[in-house]
Amino acid sequence: MAANVTTPGAVEPKMWLGGIEPMKASYGKLMMWFFLISDTFTFSALLVAYGTARFSFPAFTGNREDFTFSNLYWPIPERVYEAVPFLHGISLPLVFVGIMTFILIASSVTMVLAVEAGHRMDRANVEKYMLWTILGGFTFLGCQAWEWAHFIHGTDTGSVMKVMENGEWIEKTIFGANLTENQYGPPAFADFFFFITGFHGTHVFSGVILNILIFFRAATGFYDKRGSYEMVEKVGLYWHFVDLVWVFVFTFFYLV
Repeated sequence: MAANVTTPGAVEPKMWLGGIEPMKASYGKLMMWFFLISDTFTFSALLVAYGTARFSFPAFTGNREDFTFSNLYWPIPERVYEAVPFLHGISLPLVFVGIMTFILIASSVTMVLAVEAGHRMDRANVEKYMLWTILGGFTFLGCQAWEWAHFIHGTDTGSVMKVMENGEWIEKTIFGANLTENQYGPPAFADFFFFITGFHGTHVFSGVILNILIFFRAATGFYDKRGSYEMVEKVGLYWHFVDLVWVFVFTFFYLV
């Protein structure tokens, strides 16, 4: 049987020699996708851990009207997240977090418009929509800061919980939540709330900083000189990822 002989200098017809972008994605966008995939694993692990802790506690089985906070069962989200700024004492379940979600999704729309304007080399609209995106990001962070402050401060009356002190179970009135005590339910509920929403908030803050840098470069004509607004699209991928993650955080914490 004759052996296959390769002529010196010959090139295999199916060999990739570079110069062609895989799936027409530049190196920068490809690296952004790799980063987002790795970050997806991190958020997935956190949400799976939250789900595991959530279903390790019993749920409240009575009528919602009879619900009281206790560290013996997981709290009902509608009773935890019912406050709205400037409407003290009025119960509006999930209204404020719904507003927060709308603001973040709206900022994702303005980012899409900024990317589209960049494709047209429309500097003025890139600046306009990036500015709206930045404003939406800061507004969301401000809302989250208020929600954290209210969560930490707690209600006016607090909740009577059974806690272990000096080896004995006693009843104690707890106001607000921290990493060791939680007036709304088991301490694990507050721990996951602070860690996961804080981790997501850090991503939003990072995205706002990146958006500010992109806005500054667009306003100074940097991308016009380069002849491409691709950096707007790269940061847009990150911003859309942050918005998508919030949908899952919202579902796990506020709806389930």
